[in-house]
Amino acid sequence: MHFAQYYLDCLSQASYLIGDETTGRAVLVDPRRDIDDYLHDAKAAGLRIELVIETHIHADFLSGHLELARATDAAIAFGEAAETGFPIRRLKDGERISLGADDTEGVTLTALATPGHTLESICLVIREHPDDDVPFGVLTGDTLFVGDVGRPDLLSAAGHSPHDMAARLYRSLHTKLLALPDATRVFPAHGAGSACGRSLSTETSSTIGDQRRLNYALQPMPEADFVRLVTAGQPATPGYFAHDAALNRDGHPLLDPRPPAALTLDEALAARDRQGAVLLDCRPSAAYTRAHLAGSLHTSLDTRFAEYAGSVVAPGTPLVLIADPGTEQEARLRLARIGYDRVLGHLSDPAAVLERTPALTRRSRRVRHDELALEQSQSGGAAAVGAPAPDAPGPDAPATDIQLIDVRNPAEYEAGALPGARNIPLAGLSHRLTELDPARPVVLYCRSGGRSVIAAALLEARGFGDVCDVLGGYEAVAAAVG
Repeated sequence: MHFAQYYLDCLSQASYLIGDETTGRAVLVDPRRDIDDYLHDAKAAGLRIELVIETHIHADFLSGHLELARATDAAIAFGEAAETGFPIRRLKDGERISLGADDTEGVTLTALATPGHTLESICLVIREHPDDDVPFGVLTGDTLFVGDVGRPDLLSAAGHSPHDMAARLYRSLHTKLLALPDATRVFPAHGAGSACGRSLSTETSSTIGDQRRLNYALQPMPEADFVRLVTAGQPATPGYFAHDAALNRDGHPLLDPRPPAALTLDEALAARDRQGAVLLDCRPSAAYTRAHLAGSLHTSLDTRFAEYAGSVVAPGTPLVLIADPGTEQEARLRLARIGYDRVLGHLSDPAAVLERTPALTRRSRRVRHDELALEQSQSGGAAAVGAPAPDAPGPDAPATDIQLIDVRNPAEYEAGALPGARNIPLAGLSHRLTELDPARPVVLYCRSGGRSVIAAALLEARGFGDVCDVLGGYEAVAAAVG
């Protein structure tokens, strides 16, 4: 058997190539949109990709099933409950997929219907030989992660409440996955950092036995307790999730491999003014905060670039990239992985442009963590840095009242926050700006300073005049306060 895991750190996403080396037949599971690595490795191993299987309709990235089908003539398969805008093979619960010469020999995959994260979710049990008592492993998609289980709340808008989906997830876990032998290896679709769960491990594989013992959501408990547990404290949903789910369900254009065109400053500004393009600064945060074009948004390539871009830029928005020379194609590819294809070009030599156009250049305002910590310590908390901002600030609100905003996820905020801080996660900030008063100062912080720079850029671009973020974030301030 040929088995390979492809793990994409920047999206915490895993895909899998499974083949029978005797027959050369292979399947690809949960592929990303750029497929060259799969094609190269399959060719090197003497494998033909005959089937592309999706464990569910993904929301956090744009899948490569259409690209692979075009390149290999492979069929596309989903769970039986899937509804798509293109032809698919529907895999029934318990259906076996043989990669051997016949059903009595060779590598075999068995589909298990495991609704909960989505209605059409499936897991795939892999056996090197059809009659193996202990499977080689199970591809668990977004049903079971290492250290967590899939979030059940993404379909609530489609008429299925998070509690209903959580109950389905409980039954899928206990009647299907936990019925497998403890030695069965677990290979999930995501790892730590993914917004598809709450507390995923950095490990990218495990075993059923280890998850039975160590996974908080698999400990013995009644279904009602499980439902309460997994519906609470989920991370904010990035704004692009619904967009990607629709494209993965209905179909999308094939990936365009061409690099973005180089633009002059005048061309970039014309794209902004005439086409509504967003200037997206992809440089490291330190470079952005030292100097950036007024009104530009920011998310650095050295962070979770695509996910954060999808949190502050609406799907379908035309984009002009401001990237260090040589990184613009990487930025375009990573945006394409979440279905952001409208890249009009990139600004040529941004450092030189910023140097010769001081009138268009801004420097970010930042407060050191020790300064904020001193204010917090001396004031006892909220007095110096402002109490949580009211939902509808009155006209007589003092202009010096600082709005202290924590842009971390709810679980992070609940575990500890700065006194007086209000929690508005980065993923939902662009939709909640009306809750803030643009005439009053805003101080933003996150865990270590990365997300707060992105949030500050968003507020600056939306016309907030007095915005700064906290260097070092919550951890640095909390350590300084002691």
